[in-house]
Amino acid sequence: MIIWINRAFGSGKTQTAYELKRRLPGSMVYDPEVAGYFLQKMIPKQAAEEDFQDYPMWREVTYSTLSYLNRSFKGVILVPMTLTEPLYFWETVGRLRKEGAEVHHVTLLASRETLQKRLKNRGDGAKSWPAHQIDRCIEALGSDLFADHLETDLLTLEETAEAIATRLQLRLKTDERGAIRKRIGRWLVQLRHIRV
Repeated sequence: MIIWINRAFGSGKTQTAYELKRRLPGSMVYDPEVAGYFLQKMIPKQAAEEDFQDYPMWREVTYSTLSYLNRSFKGVILVPMTLTEPLYFWETVGRLRKEGAEVHHVTLLASRETLQKRLKNRGDGAKSWPAHQIDRCIEALGSDLFADHLETDLLTLEETAEAIATRLQLRLKTDERGAIRKRIGRWLVQLRHIRV
């Protein structure tokens, strides 16, 4: 099973995926951004796109890797990735579904104000690239193509993960950590995903 977690840039997809991974034994996180950042480093400026999703090879690598993992890995595959272009959705999620993969796509929705607050909390200011994508993401991700929608304005990270698991009838391990250990865990995930 593949669970694609979609949401506006920089607002908790990766944290949600790692919360699910921690509480779903035998699961893994596949982060398509790694391939995107590789492409950004390897392609010279003269041939570069502003967004790595615009490279056809990024979409092909994302599809091919997930197709391979779906055949070879027996646990749940968690994919935290913003995807707003319908064509790119069909070239990845749609293509996987067409070949028979069980792909659940969940879009985590939040208000503009909530997204701005979450970006600020992680260190992205009002002029950052993710902040400039908020309106585009809200408009695109609200469409039926990107359903299943989950409103998260009033949900904590843990509640968001639990809501996804409930929708997909997955049983999560009980979270026995205290508030400090939860906060440290979130910081560690954030530190591992800082891109320089």
